[in-house]
Amino acid sequence: MYRRVAATLSLLAGLSISLPGTLDAQGGRYGKNYFPNLPVVTQDGKEVRFYDDLIKGKIVVISFIYTSCPDICPLATARLAQVEEKLGDIVGRDIFFISMTVDPETDTPTRLKAFADAFHVGPGWQFVTGKPEDVRAINAKLGDRSRNLSDHRNEIVLGNDATGEWTRDNVLGDIDRVIMTIRAMDPKWREQVRIAPHVDASNTGIHFGGHPGQSMYKKVCAPCHTIGVGDRIGPDLRGITARRDHDWLVSFIMDPERLRARKDPLAVALATKYPGVRMPRLGIPRKDATDLVAYLEAENARLTAAAQAASPDQPHDHQNHQAPRQPDHQHHRH
Repeated sequence: MYRRVAATLSLLAGLSISLPGTLDAQGGRYGKNYFPNLPVVTQDGKEVRFYDDLIKGKIVVISFIYTSCPDICPLATARLAQVEEKLGDIVGRDIFFISMTVDPETDTPTRLKAFADAFHVGPGWQFVTGKPEDVRAINAKLGDRSRNLSDHRNEIVLGNDATGEWTRDNVLGDIDRVIMTIRAMDPKWREQVRIAPHVDASNTGIHFGGHPGQSMYKKVCAPCHTIGVGDRIGPDLRGITARRDHDWLVSFIMDPERLRARKDPLAVALATKYPGVRMPRLGIPRKDATDLVAYLEAENARLTAAAQAASPDQPHDHQNHQAPRQPDHQHHRH
């Protein structure tokens, strides 16, 4: 998976991948006669029946993850958390999220709970594990038959059990389009809302500015971070380029797993502070990582200038430009 991440993200910058398509029901209609009604366990340690309790009569959004994933899973889950946030209170009422582990031997309810908490998920989102043979039987019916963890499906599965409509999509594309696809699973919503026509130029969901690092930030950083707004899933990045050496930031963005394996003190401290989910390894090349650091520096400078303009009588704040680059143990993502 690691070798494919950079190419996948590059493709998504210009294309909407994995457009919705009808799932192969293997000769039968999706429903109680298709999905295994096996016992599974949620992140809260509650045992439920997969079909009866999680699928029956519901509109569902299903993803595939494993908590020790070093690359795509954290980013995809962060993007899905953005979808949950935009959908608002209909999640848990009209639409339900399910994240199926593909590593049931390792992903206990406790581990799934820590992973879910890191993304601040609401009560309408269940992270599910269980007996390995049961989980694999369920995942196979959902289209994930991978034998290796790194090869598991990155697509989400969308379904309305009441109507028998099922499709796939990808949260690494345009989030607003994904939300429209999810909402369109509800016939009542379709009757009330005119869906905007598909436009290729809008697939990325990114407003491109003049800085080369901006699109990369919005695609891979913004799902977990803000700049000057406060912690999201990861820490706020205000002032990060003043507190961290630029070469270290570039190296961390390129391959945080490598720094953690080398026991880099900053990387280890960040992993300790944020144990639920770590900065993923996304295969970002050096040039893009350098552009990303430059964008963070420019954005921090812009925010500082704006704050000074808003309070002209306040003494000049040099913190973001002159503070020594010391560990603050609060920034584990780029």
